[in-house]
This record gives sequence, structure tokens and C-alpha cells, in this order.
Amino acid sequence: MGEKKIDVMGVPWDEKSTFMRGCADAPDKIWNALFSESTNPWAEKGENLSNGKRIFYQGNMNLSSGDSVVGEIQEQASSLMAKDTLPIFLGGDHAVTYPLVRALSHVFPNLNILHFDAHPDLYDTFEGDKYSHACPFARIMEEKRVERLVSVGIRSMTQHLKQQKERFGVEMIDMSRFDPWMTLSFDGPVYLSLDLDVLDPAFAPGVSHHEPGGLTTRELIRVIQSFRGQLVGADIVEYNPYRDVQNVTAMVASKLLKEIAARFLS
Repeated sequence: MGEKKIDVMGVPWDEKSTFMRGCADAPDKIWNALFSESTNPWAEKGENLSNGKRIFYQGNMNLSSGDSVVGEIQEQASSLMAKDTLPIFLGGDHAVTYPLVRALSHVFPNLNILHFDAHPDLYDTFEGDKYSHACPFARIMEEKRVERLVSVGIRSMTQHLKQQKERFGVEMIDMSRFDPWMTLSFDGPVYLSLDLDVLDPAFAPGVSHHEPGGLTTRELIRVIQSFRGQLVGADIVEYNPYRDVQNVTAMVASKLLKEIAARFLS
């Protein structure tokens, strides 16, 4: 492979959201914010992410409805990765991560996940739905799709979720133990799954589930920039533009997209 290039693809699916819909309309808004005239396409460490230079938007997946969408997402993600590209996916709610990881795990059988979230998303089922956005990591772990799952920023646990954490051996860094100067290390490839509600609502009001007490934007960027491991794919999920305030969260999401892309290129 010559010069590294990044393909960004929208996954406009939020049927599995349990409280509020709206995330299906997020991908284009995040991409457009990346090229807002209020900023520029350069990442913090000097990578130029001008549109059509190193990063390309492939538009949104064509999806139907119902549980069959899980297979549709996996198939279209696999087709994208067959191009030998560096993929970043824009959700959609967190339910999209399960089929995305299924697709990537066929390419990288020793995959690890670095997961940023206010919630573990480890429910066995939620409201009778095993594909709920509250369940993707239970599906991933029970199918043994990854070597390690490291979840950062957790601050909303139930007894069931604690049991699931122990059952699957999830490494959890909750907010009570979070150290902004920590450096996470991974052997092997890493998939980064970023739920925007990992951030305190003061920094990202445009999410469906406000969980006070979260990360600052700078703390999150620092972990993204500093973790050790080979980044091979990523998603940014749970942006709800209908709860946003003057596009603040869209700009935050685009900033995180920029810094994740820079990790690919560094």
C-alpha cells in the first residue's frame, strides 16, 4: 500500500435507540462540520486532512430496516475494507458497532477494542432486543470477536452490567478511576469505538443520553493521541443533532474524527 488514505462512511441507523431517535441523521452533519469555514483541516500534529487529499467520504450505507440491517452493515463494511483502506464509520447509534466489528474481525482475527462510553453497552438483551444499542459489546464478546475490550469513561453501571463485565473479562476504566495522563497499550490491531456521551454533556450536549461527570474534550483527545497500538478502524456514534446546541457537538465530533484520522496517518 502506498500513501495511506482514509475512507469515511456513514451508517445512518438508529432503530435500536431506546430513548430517543435522531442519530441516523448524524453522519453528513459530522462530515460537513469537518470542513466548516470556522476551522481548517489540519490535525494537531500536522497532518493535512483536506477533502480528497488523504481522507474521502464514501457517503452513507444503503440500509433497509429491522434486524436484517445488522447483516447489511457487515456486508457493506466488508466491501469497503476490501479496498485496503483505513475505515472510519460515522453512526448512527451504538448498535452499528457489532456488525462493524464482525466485518473487521475477519480481517484482523486478533483484534482489540478501545471503547469510549458513559455506558458499558453489555446488556444481554435490553427491552427484549439483543441488537439494542445497549447490547453491542455483549454480542461481540460472546462471539469471541476480539482479544481484549477496554472500556473508558464508564459511569452508569447496573448489577447486571457488573456481572457481564466479569463474565466477559472486560477491562473497565470508569470515571472514578480515570487518569487523564494514563497511556493504554495494546498488542495487535485496535478498533476504536467512540460514543460521544463519554464526554461530559457540557462538552457534547448533542447526545440522547446525558450522563454528567464525563471526560473533557481535551482528556479524550489526549488518550486517542497517546495510546499504544496499531489503529485499524474506528467508529464515532450517538451524535444526535436534534439535541445539539449551535452545532457544538457536531464540531466536537468532527474534531475527534480529525484526530482519529491523524492517528491512522502518523
